[in-house]
Amino acid sequence: MRDYYSVLGVSHTASLSEIRRAYRKKAKLLHPDITHSESDAFRELVQAYETLSDLKARSLFDEAFSFRSSSASSHSHTSFDYRKWLLERGDEESYAKLILFDLTHNAEEEAVRTFKNMNMKNSNFRLSYWFGHEDFMDLGFILAEELVLRREFYDAVILLDQIMRMEFKYNYFKFFFVEVQDLMRHILRNNIEGIISDELAIDSWERGLDLKFGKKDESFFLVKMADAYERIGDPRTAAICRDESVRIAS
Repeated sequence: MRDYYSVLGVSHTASLSEIRRAYRKKAKLLHPDITHSESDAFRELVQAYETLSDLKARSLFDEAFSFRSSSASSHSHTSFDYRKWLLERGDEESYAKLILFDLTHNAEEEAVRTFKNMNMKNSNFRLSYWFGHEDFMDLGFILAEELVLRREFYDAVILLDQIMRMEFKYNYFKFFFVEVQDLMRHILRNNIEGIISDELAIDSWERGLDLKFGKKDESFFLVKMADAYERIGDPRTAAICRDESVRIAS
């Protein structure tokens, strides 16, 4: 059996975020939709990803190959602490890079905390400003998944909205885009109503209307918006939403 870390091109101490990112990058070169045939290399890549992205399977694989965290311990003795340096700088660019650093060094909780803190300090904070669109789209999707795990649904919606709009422009994710769409659709359908405020819920569903989900989803979002408008005491706008929902559905 091959070293799956080498197959993905990551270190033996790679975080799950690094593994996901490496898999998507390599799969876009080897995927059958690109090569028009399912090669042994692609099957091996999928097997490597499935093994290393599963905590139990990865542990068994590491044990079988006797991998140790020597590289991690050697890094701890280096004289320059990049993470500490970023924290001490304290500017927005440094915090954006800190989020990326933590996501790729098994510190997802810290990455989410920094992202939340920056959003609270500055509502105009944008990760996309500090990274190229490819890095941001990879980083943003990984961060959105971590936000969902922690039930930070509105923040996830904001990130996914930015990523989806970029995808329409750049076509970066290609066949992986369905994963982004499915995550956003699931949040809008299942993790908004009754979980966040009606005002934020309306904003989330309005974003969904612009993201090309199709008539069935658009009709659903409009009905939910109508319900929310009624709860906040705006029956006129609620009626407009219901009428539009009926028009789209028919």
